[in-house]
Amino acid sequence: MRAFEVMATVSNSKQLLLDSDLDWDTSRVKVIILESDEVEFDPDDTPVEEVKASLRRALQEYKEGKTRPVSELWQRI
Repeated sequence: MRAFEVMATVSNSKQLLLDSDLDWDTSRVKVIILESDEVEFDPDDTPVEEVKASLRRALQEYKEGKTRPVSELWQRI
């Protein structure tokens, strides 16, 4: 058995509406539903203020010339 993670919405008529198409020929699948406690589910759980602060720091570093070659960035990943 293989596993795929796909976001979906449950319609008013209780149908599962997938956010993306499935690209396989299998007609029968097992479904496990994880219900979010939040009204709007956001798969990125990083707070918006934290993202904004990170972008501000990155822009400031760029303005100060504190940049690195892309090849060096890949080495740190």
